[in-house]
Amino acid sequence: MLKPRCEKDALEDPAGFREALRTWFAEVGKDYPWRRTQDPYAILVSEVMLQQTQIATVLGRGFYARFLERFPDTQTLAAAEDDVLLKTWEGLGYYRRARMLREAARVVESDHGGKFPQDHRAVLDLPGVGRYTAGAVMSFAFDEAQPLVDGNVARVLSRLMDFSDEIDGGKAQKQLWAWAEALLDQEYPRLHNSALMELGQTHCRNGQPDCLECPVSKFCRSQNPAELPKKSKRVKTTAVDEHVVFAERSGGVLLKKLEKGRREGMWRLPERTAEEVKEWELLHQRKYGITRYRVTLHVHSDEGLKVDEGEVWQPIDKIPDLVMPPADRAALAAVMGDGEEIA
Repeated sequence: MLKPRCEKDALEDPAGFREALRTWFAEVGKDYPWRRTQDPYAILVSEVMLQQTQIATVLGRGFYARFLERFPDTQTLAAAEDDVLLKTWEGLGYYRRARMLREAARVVESDHGGKFPQDHRAVLDLPGVGRYTAGAVMSFAFDEAQPLVDGNVARVLSRLMDFSDEIDGGKAQKQLWAWAEALLDQEYPRLHNSALMELGQTHCRNGQPDCLECPVSKFCRSQNPAELPKKSKRVKTTAVDEHVVFAERSGGVLLKKLEKGRREGMWRLPERTAEEVKEWELLHQRKYGITRYRVTLHVHSDEGLKVDEGEVWQPIDKIPDLVMPPADRAALAAVMGDGEEIA
């Protein structure tokens, strides 16, 4: 891989590094909606959504705009009922994020009189807000000089400093944050942090970086950046089978609302054991991933089904308004042969 020679360490010439990064970003920085606002609430929403979801998904499918239209401020979000909140979040996954965002909004309403705090410590104390998210809100909303280290920034810093430690360890994280703070542009923190993150999304991307077009390549120590960053071995994916039943009666489909777990408050097709359904016709099968599990969902026909406690016949025309896991909704559409009816 072609890579320009390192001319100067970024820590030896932080002003030069900052200027090169800032100049590049001013010319090519992307126009994201959360970059057009300084509303700390709207910025918090974007940061929480982007924690485990790609930008293309958040923007391309309208999640960000739709959420802010439904919950334009902390007052409306704090008052949101679970069904409405989860339905608005549906499709983003990791639904605990939505509930924690609501908890943060409730604290803003109860402890700060509905006015979003402008103090870093107070933002950090909000439910579900960690060091990165608090720094992002303070940096992007208030232009306060706070260092940021997310996955993109960690990759940039690892290559910039030729850092070969596994970056998910505590000691390595401490070092990355120290470098981020040392390089932080105190005069233009909002621009600097946005630029550093975008550099990781573009030129210093995962896998094979584009070093020839990198605006700060002359500050980069690494000779083999594609080999960085190092991470500890991933947890092995576990295969899991789920068996559910499709039962329809008089225009209604049997569903069950989950009362606990990561999908609490969502409606699913009724689960049964593999032994119970082993003789039943298999109608549909699909795979999906959730955390470290690779799940195969088996949808079986209704053959002498006994309705269990908590299972409800939901009218088909009401199903679009229910909150459902994407895999169940897609499976139901496939079995019924009419995705438009239940989408």
